[in-house]
Amino acid sequence: MKKSLIAVAVLGAMSSAAFAQSNVTIYGILDAGIVSERGGAAGTTTKVTSGAASASRIGFKGTEDLGGGLSAIFKLETGARIDTGALDNTNNVLFNREAYVGLSSKTAGTLTLGRQYTPYYETLRDVGDPFAMGYAGTAKNLFPVASFMTRNDNAVVYKTPNLQGFTGAVSYSLGETAGDTTANRQVGASLGYNNGPLNVAVAYNSKNNDTATVKTNGIGHNALIAANYDFKVVKVFGAYSKDKGLNSAPLNGPATAYSTTPFIASKDSSDALLGLTAPVGDTAGTVMASYIRKDDKEFNRDADQWAIGYSYALSKRTSTYVAYAKIKNKNGAGYTVGNNSEGGTGDKAFNLGLKHSF
Repeated sequence: MKKSLIAVAVLGAMSSAAFAQSNVTIYGILDAGIVSERGGAAGTTTKVTSGAASASRIGFKGTEDLGGGLSAIFKLETGARIDTGALDNTNNVLFNREAYVGLSSKTAGTLTLGRQYTPYYETLRDVGDPFAMGYAGTAKNLFPVASFMTRNDNAVVYKTPNLQGFTGAVSYSLGETAGDTTANRQVGASLGYNNGPLNVAVAYNSKNNDTATVKTNGIGHNALIAANYDFKVVKVFGAYSKDKGLNSAPLNGPATAYSTTPFIASKDSSDALLGLTAPVGDTAGTVMASYIRKDDKEFNRDADQWAIGYSYALSKRTSTYVAYAKIKNKNGAGYTVGNNSEGGTGDKAFNLGLKHSF
């Protein structure tokens, strides 16, 4: 009798474990290299830096099977500086990269709450930029993806399941301004189609710049279309963004890189990108190249960026890379060549580094 009761208890425990399966993964990226930046007012800067290709980080993510195709999910991710060992954050934010919890359904999609990427940023990174927002050639240098355009606090995000190649996302970031539900609010959305060699997507972002005390700052709007097509021997990329309103084009680099007089971001501009990636030799190597044009319709302070890079996979987890980019600023423009983790200090930069994922 006692043995029978023990067997029933064990089977019951195993059944509960099977129903509520959960797992937690610790992961990260260690990216360190040498960066040389030139052309700024401070002169040439050469340094060992962290995160030129991909921002160095450590993260925790997990799922719990709730049954019926529904799962609870979470993610906590913080940046790290490989050159100094310090946390790569601002304002003492521990999980500065992402921090969210939510529910995911195989048929209904995913709903998450917390600090998360904007649909605009994800569209440009995953579809439009051959450098995937990394290296000296990152689209961050000229496209409006700095600051709140990268991630939102207090965000509620819904992502659809893949429906025969179609996917969509909607993001609503609460401004949390007392007495005003619209001040500091941010809304974003994207719609994409990925099937075979074609990957195309559109995205939109709207940022209300009003504060608790100033109600006339207005709204910044951004509309983006991005695409890539894989011809096997080469993958071709393209992107175009229209940016209108206050804070519609936040600067990625310092406003005083070339002069003590701060460079002012445009409130009416557009950005265009053409690029490619191509496998080299045994396909472990990849060449990346792009051209980006910033058209400032407010001040006529335009800029052009040319970039080229090469990444070589030493294994599935480790790669080495080299990249170079140059910006030609016009009519007093002050854009800088940075990388995935830094805004840069001049109009040209060179990267040489090593990246390991775990």
